[in-house]
Amino acid sequence: MKIALSTSVIDRGKSGVARYVIEITKAILHRLGTDQFILFVLEDDLPLFAFAEKKATIVPVKEIWRRPVLNIVWHQMVLPRLLSRHRVDLLHVPSYRRMVWHAPCRKVATIHDLAPFRLSGKYDFLRMIYGRYAARALARRQDAILTVSNYTASDIEVFFGIPKDRIHVAFNGLDHERFYPRTAHGSQVGRNLYFLYVSRLEHPAKNHVRLIKSFNHFKDTTGSKWKLVLAGGDWHGSEIIKTSARNSPHASSIELPGFVPDQELPELYRNAGAMVYPSLFEGFGLPPVEAMACGCPVISSDRGSLPEITGKAALLVNPNSARELESAMTRIATEASLRNDLTSLGVERSRCFDWNTAAEVTLKVFRANLKPPIGGIEENLSQSHAHTSKPPCLPL
Repeated sequence: MKIALSTSVIDRGKSGVARYVIEITKAILHRLGTDQFILFVLEDDLPLFAFAEKKATIVPVKEIWRRPVLNIVWHQMVLPRLLSRHRVDLLHVPSYRRMVWHAPCRKVATIHDLAPFRLSGKYDFLRMIYGRYAARALARRQDAILTVSNYTASDIEVFFGIPKDRIHVAFNGLDHERFYPRTAHGSQVGRNLYFLYVSRLEHPAKNHVRLIKSFNHFKDTTGSKWKLVLAGGDWHGSEIIKTSARNSPHASSIELPGFVPDQELPELYRNAGAMVYPSLFEGFGLPPVEAMACGCPVISSDRGSLPEITGKAALLVNPNSARELESAMTRIATEASLRNDLTSLGVERSRCFDWNTAAEVTLKVFRANLKPPIGGIEENLSQSHAHTSKPPCLPL
């Protein structure tokens, strides 16, 4: 079996989708067996896939195809010819934004979320139209859909009208050799007094401005020495966030270090007093899981998939309520027992997510879609069926 993966949606490695593409590729390459893997990679992204050079065929894609509109054209017009040339059996597109209409092989796509249906103002007008209408038609042309949470699986069924038996949940994973607590018990010893938010600077979807407002009230009310660290690269609306931080009466306690390289993230989590993740919508929400794995207590939004993913291991808040955010920060800063409880629960919860498990489910979906199923949908897909999946360690 020849499996092709289009990687051009990774935003130069600075997004959650990038983490998914890179980590699922690593895990799949370890268990391919006699199957072959072909990666279509934009030229400037080639260094990000150096790990795959000896295990996969890497086909460079010229940089002229990077811009979103041109990249869509490339997927619809150029990629099908390349698939024929390389005699590909199955194409995996890891984002609904680049699903293909026609291909000379089977087609599987990963849909991470359906934010255009859940969050107004998430994208500009054209992207919202594309996400609601074009992507819906394209999704129906796929042979199978992978997704990363039961919440998103339900959205795909409702908003795209995809039958349940074509939707399969493979939860995002975690590299536990990188993300782990400072001690075996996830001790708070050696932590610094700062709330950490790891997310690209995107307004309004990531809710930075309300978080800054809540932090201001927290500082005014408590006089606490805690700081706020907003780690992430610029996205649309980033200047609004930066202006809000600059205008804060506690601007000296707010830090914006920019995009943090992957290799530096674990220590940033381990050093933080707590993570606060007030996103207005997520189809999975990887940073809270990474933080929990590093023994960092988590305050999380209660929207989208986040309650499903964090379980009882995070302090959940309404992200539209500045008062709830402030109250949660106050509790974390003043209640050592709460921090310790969330630390222990978080470390345990994080063990439920593993890229090897995600890769196994993904490969089962690939292989099941290359041959007629025996007695209906193959039994080995039952664990990845929409609405029935759960992380293996803890109840949801």
